[in-house]
Amino acid sequence: MSYWEIIFARTTTPEWEIAVRLAAAILFGAVIGWERESKNRPAGLRTHILVCLASATFTIVAIELVNWAGRNGATSDPIRAIEAVTAGVAFLAAGTIIQSRGQVQGLTTGASLWLAGAIGVASGTGMYSLAIMVTALALVILTWLQWLANRINSEKPDDETG
Repeated sequence: MSYWEIIFARTTTPEWEIAVRLAAAILFGAVIGWERESKNRPAGLRTHILVCLASATFTIVAIELVNWAGRNGATSDPIRAIEAVTAGVAFLAAGTIIQSRGQVQGLTTGASLWLAGAIGVASGTGMYSLAIMVTALALVILTWLQWLANRINSEKPDDETG
């Protein structure tokens, strides 16, 4: 198979299924991004959508390369693509963490970006139920636990008085 045949090869996964996987990644990334955006965090709606979509795309490409390799007698390791997604998203997430005046900020946003990458990988493989469950759990964690943390912190006495 020539270089051009590889580039323009048809996918083994039907195009409609790839479109559904990408749309799912956009939707799930938007849910988490919306929550971050509503709290005016540094990485919001667009960033989470793009991370999720990119992760899904890398995963779909990895699956298609494995399928292509199998048809042509070659071997391929899709885990390498997932490792690359994880490393890339971790780099991006680290950029959202800021240290200012002895305080570290942005850890939750960094973690939510990393999770958006994982959700994108799940969407890219077509594991929709996993992507839905993780998105729902993330939303619960980001909203309910923030509410709980606010209640706990409001009940703490000040350092000077307590």
